[in-house]
Amino acid sequence: MNKDAFLKALKNSPMIAAAKDESGLDACLETSCDVVVVLFGNILDITGIVQKITDTGRIAIVHLDLIDGLSVTASAVDYIKSRTLAAGVISTKSVIIKRAKQLGLIAIQRFFLLDSLALSNISKQIRQNNPDFIEVIPGAMPKIIREVTSSLVGTPLITGGLIRDTSDAINALEAGAIAVSVTNCKLIELNRAFVKKNL
Repeated sequence: MNKDAFLKALKNSPMIAAAKDESGLDACLETSCDVVVVLFGNILDITGIVQKITDTGRIAIVHLDLIDGLSVTASAVDYIKSRTLAAGVISTKSVIIKRAKQLGLIAIQRFFLLDSLALSNISKQIRQNNPDFIEVIPGAMPKIIREVTSSLVGTPLITGGLIRDTSDAINALEAGAIAVSVTNCKLIELNRAFVKKNL
């Protein structure tokens, strides 16, 4: 899957389901989401986890930093590419983002916005790594999301973290995020309502 196809999927379904465990994954797969982020697993079961997602016609993205048994190296990206049907990866690590791009995977670089220094570092990292998308955490900060999206040129922003209710998700989307990642699958049904409202 290329960047444009993934961007189209996010625009059609702006709520991303994020699964922290097997029961969370089952709950995600009962929703109308198009994209599922895998936040759990290990080197032995990641292929099956991704297969479970893709068998339903959904797009699987693996948060590579959270997969047990895979070090945060270029080889870990090679493993995901060769052993799974994942469309892409998320990571905070530059080496992961660069290798994902080389292999044609969707590359999503995650940033934790802890302070002003972290905020100012985003532009530098984007220039160095050229991720397809960035994800900023936490997502319940519309003012900061607006600031980040206004300073980015051509790099779509996904957000998540501390999204506790419908208003948090809608505020993030209205502030400029193209998608919001949530582990609370009850919020996934915002997809239909938000897309319908904005068509």
